[in-house]
Amino acid sequence: MRIPPPSPVMPPVPGLVALEEALRKDLERLEYPRRSWVLPRRTRAGQAVLDVLIIGGGQSGLTAAFGLMREKVTNLLVVDDGEQDLAGPWKTFARMHTLRTPKHLTGPDHNLPNLCFQSWFEAQYGEAAWTSLERIPKELWADFLGWYRRTLGIPVRCRSRAGALTWSAEDDCFQVPLEDVRTGQVEVLPARKIVLATGIDGSGRWEVPAVVAGLPRELYAQTREDIDFEALRGRKLGVLGAGASAFDNASVALEHGAGEVHLFYRRKTLPTVNPYRWAEFVGFLKHHADLPDADKWRFIHRIFEMGQLPPADTYRRARAYPQFHLHAESPWVGAEEVDGQVRVTTPRGHYTFDKLIVGSGTVTDLSLRPELANLHQDIALWKDRFTPPSGQAHTDLLRHPYLGPGFELQEKHPGRAPHLSSIFNYTFGCLLSLGFGGASISGMKYSLPRLTAGVTRQLYVDDRDAFFSALECFDEKEFEP
Repeated sequence: MRIPPPSPVMPPVPGLVALEEALRKDLERLEYPRRSWVLPRRTRAGQAVLDVLIIGGGQSGLTAAFGLMREKVTNLLVVDDGEQDLAGPWKTFARMHTLRTPKHLTGPDHNLPNLCFQSWFEAQYGEAAWTSLERIPKELWADFLGWYRRTLGIPVRCRSRAGALTWSAEDDCFQVPLEDVRTGQVEVLPARKIVLATGIDGSGRWEVPAVVAGLPRELYAQTREDIDFEALRGRKLGVLGAGASAFDNASVALEHGAGEVHLFYRRKTLPTVNPYRWAEFVGFLKHHADLPDADKWRFIHRIFEMGQLPPADTYRRARAYPQFHLHAESPWVGAEEVDGQVRVTTPRGHYTFDKLIVGSGTVTDLSLRPELANLHQDIALWKDRFTPPSGQAHTDLLRHPYLGPGFELQEKHPGRAPHLSSIFNYTFGCLLSLGFGGASISGMKYSLPRLTAGVTRQLYVDDRDAFFSALECFDEKEFEP
């Protein structure tokens, strides 16, 4: 694989130049088999068909693309509606200081030591700096992903929003409308396989509870939105949710001089045990997908039951401010505008705020995804394939897509929509079927090879007759008798 020279935007760092040269040699030595193999296709109108279109240009989309490129699937494109190197949350709405995952994680590197974050970091800052680093600053992770994209030559089209996929039986591919977010112009690209790499909310959307959604829009914000924290100086804020993002946004508001911040959550006490740390071992990360459905359900249901907690440093960041207040067993059961403020009702009383920040996470619902607007009704969900044991019902988990072994969607009714298996859901929605995959850095080491194999398997099996014809015609003689 050819690696382009370093970006001319910044002067080259000697250590980084040496690392890129070492990586180039790694890829050359490991490049077997070398020849291209995926058979080109065109539509009836003569338009070239992409072998793979990856929707989402963050860590999942980039690493999936490189995995396929290593397998000689090079007729692919990554699209993202954000600016160059601003895909994902790291330099936009992520308001923590560091990644939650341990610094020694691997996965995006595809088992290439010279491609891992530690090598990139040490090439610029040295081994001593790595030793003293506790966790990875989120901005550095974003910079690493930008270097990853440039160094590996991954084709990314930014500021392009994918619309509703449509299956064309005549052309045997999807028609994908791509809107230029600056101009509004739409181009339709044909693609054989689709990888959805749209992150945490990629199988639904960020949640705004109905009790809040009816308020005037200027009175509340969701944690993934742009928030003018400076305008909240001296104000009284209500925050909903007990997860990391709720605490992060509360902390940023406090750091900008908010007068009071009150954080509300449903549980009796905050979770203090992180089940995601338990799950970081080979057995779970690699083989959750191999469990029977009943076991998949009990493991993930238990993880959800244990809850997601704010990391210790995130918790301490907010608690350092005396004007920060926690309210346990206090879900919001009502909210109304009163003289330009919001009056929130909980089982424990009423509170009045200048603004609300919603950090209650995401909701899983494929019908909310614009890419699947024409297809969601035929996609198999867990509720179509599995009945939970008594006492373990979970509405959101039952709405998760029921995926095949390579992250491919399944059809709800056999034979009605077989083309759905050509869409691969590498989002947080894969959790129940396949464990930590899309949107989870800690799961990439094992999920990326599974995803890559799922796509290449289809590309080969789909064209097996053509490959057999090529075998029958093969006549390259190695010697003359």
